[in-house]
Amino acid sequence: MKSTERRLFQYALKYKKGIILGLVCLMIAVALELAGPLIAKRVIDNHILGVEGYWEAVETADDTTAPYNEQLLKRSDRVENEDTPTGATYTLLQIGISYYVFEGELPLTGEREMNNGELTITLNNDIVRAEGEQLSVQEAYPFFEPEKTPIIGLLVLYMVLLIIAGVFQFYQTFLLQKSANQIVKRMRTDLFAHTERLPINYYIDQPAGTIVARITNDTEAIRDLYERVLSIVVASLVYMAGIFVALFILDPQLAALCLLVIPLLYGWMRCYKYFGGKYNQVIRKTISQINGNINEAIQGMPIIQAFNREKAMKADFEELNHRNYTFQKKLIRLSALTSYNLVTVFRNITFVGFIWYFGASSFDMASMISIGVLYAFVDYINRLFEPVTDIVNQLPLIEQARVAGSRVFELLDQPAEETDNRAIDKYRGTISFDHVSFAYQKDDYILKDISFHVGAGQTAAFVGHTGSGKSSIMNLLFRFYDPQKGRITIDGMDTFSLSRQQIRSHMGIVLQDPFLFSGTILSNVTMQDEKITRETAIAALKAVGADRFIEKLPNGYDEEVTENGSTYSLGERQLISFARALAFDPSILILDEATANIDTETELLIQHALEVLKQGRTTLVIAHRLSTIQQADQIIVLDKGRLIEQGNHDTLIAERGTYYQMYQMQQGSLKVSV
Repeated sequence: MKSTERRLFQYALKYKKGIILGLVCLMIAVALELAGPLIAKRVIDNHILGVEGYWEAVETADDTTAPYNEQLLKRSDRVENEDTPTGATYTLLQIGISYYVFEGELPLTGEREMNNGELTITLNNDIVRAEGEQLSVQEAYPFFEPEKTPIIGLLVLYMVLLIIAGVFQFYQTFLLQKSANQIVKRMRTDLFAHTERLPINYYIDQPAGTIVARITNDTEAIRDLYERVLSIVVASLVYMAGIFVALFILDPQLAALCLLVIPLLYGWMRCYKYFGGKYNQVIRKTISQINGNINEAIQGMPIIQAFNREKAMKADFEELNHRNYTFQKKLIRLSALTSYNLVTVFRNITFVGFIWYFGASSFDMASMISIGVLYAFVDYINRLFEPVTDIVNQLPLIEQARVAGSRVFELLDQPAEETDNRAIDKYRGTISFDHVSFAYQKDDYILKDISFHVGAGQTAAFVGHTGSGKSSIMNLLFRFYDPQKGRITIDGMDTFSLSRQQIRSHMGIVLQDPFLFSGTILSNVTMQDEKITRETAIAALKAVGADRFIEKLPNGYDEEVTENGSTYSLGERQLISFARALAFDPSILILDEATANIDTETELLIQHALEVLKQGRTTLVIAHRLSTIQQADQIIVLDKGRLIEQGNHDTLIAERGTYYQMYQMQQGSLKVSV
C-alpha cells in the first residue's frame, strides 16, 4: 500500500508542468529578492563607509576626485592606469562623528583615540601615532560627492529587481494555485466517479453524510495543501536555500552553524505529525459523523418534530460536537506549543550565538568585519526565520490534509465494479430464475431455491408479506447484487456474461419511493441522455397522464424541480418517475410497489397507460394491492424467501391457498383472528 504522501505527490505529478514553471518563477523571484542585503552591503561598505581609507593625489579631475588643500584626491581602489599620481598618499579616518585626514598610510583597524590633534591607534599591542587635520562638514562633503551616483544606481537596480521579482511572484502564485485547483478538481472527479462504480451494498453501511464529507470537506483540506501549503512551504524552502547560499558567501563558518536550524525543523515536523495525526484523525471522522447526523436530522425533521424528539437529537449532536471541540482544543494546544513562540525562542538563541561569534572575533582587531557584512548577516538571519515561521504555521494544514488524504484514498481503495458500457442488441425480455438462492449476509438466505420463467412481453406479478423476498428478486435482476447459488438468464444469456451496465441498458424501474433530481421535469425524464428527445419525454409524460398537472404549472414541462421534488405530491412524483422509465423504452419494465402510495384516480391512469405500453415489453410488478395485478399473465406468491404458489389470478383463487386468503383479506371478506 502506497503512503498517503506518495499518492498525493503522484496526483501532483499529473500537473507537473504548471508546478515546475511555478517553482522556476519562485526561485527567480527569491534570488532577485535576496539580492537586497548584498546590495545593501555594497552600499554601506563600498560607498557609505568606503570613503574611509587611502586616497592618492592625482593631476586629472573627474567624477571620482575630491579637492583638498589645492590638490585632487582619489580613492586608491579607483586609481587607474590613465590617472597620474603625484606620489602623495593620505588616510581618511572617521573618529566619533568627525572625519580627519592624515598624511601617509595608517592602519584602518584597531582602537582609535584622538587627543589634542594627535591620533593614537592601538593594534595588537602596537601603538601608532599621527597628527592630522579635522575636516569641516563643507570640507568632508566632496569626499562623499562621488558616491552619490553609484548609490543611486544600486538603489535603482534594487528597485528594478524588486519589480521583476514581483512579476515572477505573480506568475508563481498563479501557476501553483491553478495547478492546485486542477489537482483537486481531478481528485473530486475521480472520487465521484468511483462512488458511482461502488456496489450498492457499500452504501448500506455508510451514512450519506460521511461520503459527502469525503468528497467535499476532505478534498477541500487537500486543496489547501496544494494551493496554500505547497506554495508557502516550497517558497519557504527555496527562500531558506537562497539565504544559506548568501550566508556561505559572506561567512562559511557562521553559515554552517545556522544549518542547525534544519534538523530542528525536521524534528519539529515529525513531532507534530505524530501527535497532530492522531488528533486530526478523530476530528475528520467526527466531522463526517456530524455531517451524517445533520443530514439524517434534516431528512427526518417532520418525524423528529412529530414525536417531540428534538432534545434527544440535540443530545446526540452535542455529543459529537463536544468530541470535535475536545480534540480541536488538543490540536490548538499542540499548535501553540510548536508555533510562533517556539520560533521566536530559536531566533533569539541564534542571535545570542551571532553576538557571541562576532563579539569574540572583535577581540582580534585584525579579523574585525565590516559594518556592511554585519548588516547583511543580521538581515539574512532575520529573513531565515521568516520561512521557518511560515513552515511551522502550515503544520496544522499539512497534517489536516494528510489525514484528509488518507480518508479520500480509503474511499478510492474500496473495490469497485468493472464498467462496460458497450452497446448490445436490445433483448426481447425473456427472464428465467433457475434454483436461485441469495443472502445479503453470509448464510442468512433471503431467497431460497427460487425458480420461475417469464416470457417476453408477459406481465408477472410478485406478491407476499413484507420480507418475503420480492424486492430482492428485482435487485438480482438489475444486478445490484449477485446470487450465491443458481443462475439468472435473459433471453437465454446468463446475466454474468454481460456487464451490469449492459443488462440495465434495456431495463426501466419505478420504485415505491420515487426520487427526483434537481433540474426540470423534462431533465428528470430524459436523465440528460441525448438519445431521449424532448418530444419523446413529453410523450412519455402524457402516456402516464402526468400532463394533467404539468400543463397547469407556470413553466409547464420546464418547471423547476427542487431536491427530491419536495414541491410535488407523492402521486405526481411517481408519475414523473414512471414516465422516466417509459421514455427509455425498456425491454423489461419493473414496478416496485409503484402504486402503493398513489390514490385511486392516479392508479387508474397508470393502469390505463400500462395496458398500452406493456405490449412487447416484459413487465414485472411488485404490489401489495392485489386489485392492480389481476390481469397479470402470472402471479408468483412468495413466503419467507420461498416460491409457494404460481399461476394467474383465476387459478390461484381457485386453489384457495395463500393468495386467496390475501385477496379475501383485502376485499374485506375474511376476518383476521387475533
